[in-house]
Amino acid sequence: MSARLLRTSFPELPAGAAPTQLSLAVAPAGSPPPPGAGTQPAPGTAVPELWLGVHLRQPDGPLLQRLAVLAQRFTPRVSLEPPDGLVLEVRGSLSLFGGASRLYRAFRAGCQAAGCEPVLTLAPTPLAALAGGRSGVSFKVLELQQLVSAVSPLPLVALRWSPQLLQRLSKLGVYRVGQALRLPRAGFARRFGREPLQMLDQLVARSVQVRAPWRSVERFRAQRQFVREREDHTQILLALQPLLKQLEEFLEARQCGITRLTCRLWHRDQTHTDCIVRLAQPEAASARFAEWFAERLSRTALPGPVRSLALRSGELHSRAPVHESLWRPGEHGGGGAAGAAGALEFIERLRLRLGEKAVQGLACQDSHAPEGAFRMLSPTDPQFQRPSAPARRSAPARPLWLLDEPQQLREHSGWPQLDGPLQLKHGPERIESEWWQAPGIARDYYQARDVHGIALWVFRERQPPHRWFLHGLCG
Repeated sequence: MSARLLRTSFPELPAGAAPTQLSLAVAPAGSPPPPGAGTQPAPGTAVPELWLGVHLRQPDGPLLQRLAVLAQRFTPRVSLEPPDGLVLEVRGSLSLFGGASRLYRAFRAGCQAAGCEPVLTLAPTPLAALAGGRSGVSFKVLELQQLVSAVSPLPLVALRWSPQLLQRLSKLGVYRVGQALRLPRAGFARRFGREPLQMLDQLVARSVQVRAPWRSVERFRAQRQFVREREDHTQILLALQPLLKQLEEFLEARQCGITRLTCRLWHRDQTHTDCIVRLAQPEAASARFAEWFAERLSRTALPGPVRSLALRSGELHSRAPVHESLWRPGEHGGGGAAGAAGALEFIERLRLRLGEKAVQGLACQDSHAPEGAFRMLSPTDPQFQRPSAPARRSAPARPLWLLDEPQQLREHSGWPQLDGPLQLKHGPERIESEWWQAPGIARDYYQARDVHGIALWVFRERQPPHRWFLHGLCG
C-alpha cells in the first residue's frame, strides 16, 4: 500500500452543524511518523508550530475563560480570540501526551467535562486553526506543506474581514481563500490594502503572526477549619495569623500587593459574616493586615460562634517597595516618601474607624455647572494619589461646600431673603452652558452675606421668572 494524500472539498456547513472530521496526512502502516509527531527534527532545521484552535458555536465569555484555564494544562502559550475562540500552541507538548491525536482527544475530553462541544482544529498557524473552526470544519493539518491545500476551500468570511471588503471581492467572483491567494499580490494590495494581504500571508505561514499571551488573574485563597468553635475576637485573630503569613509569602514571591482582602467567617448554621478590608495603596505585610482586621473585627457583631474561616484576596497590583529617606525629615528634602506613606496610612485608619464612605477626595472635571465641576473620589482610586494641577489664580473664589440641590430663597421686592435681606458683596459671575447641553443653565452668581455674617454663594436665574437660589456656603 502506497501513501496517498486524501484531498476533498470543504462544503459550507449551516450554523450549528456538526464538524467534519478529516485528516489530511495519511501514512501507510509501518512508515515513520510525520515531522512534529514526537520525533526529533534534524539539526539546523526549524520546527513549524502547531496550533490547536477552539471555536465556540455561540459566544460565551465566561466559558471562554474556563477553556483558557483548561488550555494552560496543555501549554503555556494560550491566546484568546474573543468572543468565541482561542488558540494554543501545542508543538512542544506532543511528546508529553504521546502525539497530536492523543493530545487532541485529551483536550476534547476536557471540553466535554466543562459542558461544551467546540470545534477543534489543528494547523501550523493560529489563523488557519481559527478559520477552520469558524467554518465549522474540524481538520488536522500536521505538515506545513499541506496547509495551503487545507485552507483554500475555506470561505473568506472565516477571516472576519469587513463586509465592505467581502462585497468588493464578491463582485470579482472571489469567495474562498484559495481564490484570494491566486490573485496578483501587487494588485491585491493596491485595491484592497496591505492588511488583508498580510493576513493571507499569516494564514499560510508566509509571515509570522505574533499573538498576545493570555494570563489568568491570580488571587490568593486559603481556609482553615476549627476543631472547636471560636467566638472571641482574639482567638479568631490568632487563627488568622498563619493564613496572613502565607498571603505575605505569596505576595512577596510575585512582588505584588493587594488593596482588598476578605475574611469570611462561617457559623454553625452555614451562615457567614464577611470582614472586608480595603486599602488606599497596595500592601503585602501580614502585620498590617492583622492590624486592619483587628480594627474591623472589633466593630463587627458576630451572630454566633465561628466554625471555620476563609481568606480571599482581591486583584494583585504591582508594588514598589518604599524605603526610608537617607536624610531626616525636613533635612535636604528628606522624609517625602515616608510622609506620603504616613498620610495614606492615616487615611486607611480613618476609613476603618469612620466607614469607607466617610473619607473621600475631590477631582476636578470640565463643566460649566458648579455641581458638575467635581466628582467624589475614593482613596483606592489611582487618581487620588496623583498631585492635582495647581489652581489658576485668575479663577474667581468659590465655596467648597455646595448644597446637593440649590435651595430657592424667599424674595421681597425682588431681593433675596434668608432670615433677613442678603448683602451682595461681589458679582455677578455669569455661568452659562452651551445650547446643546440639556438641561442648560444660565445664572448670575454673587458672593453674599446674611444678617449673621455668614458668607454665602447665591445665584439669580437669567431667564424668567428670575428666581434666587442658595448654592453654597463659604464658611
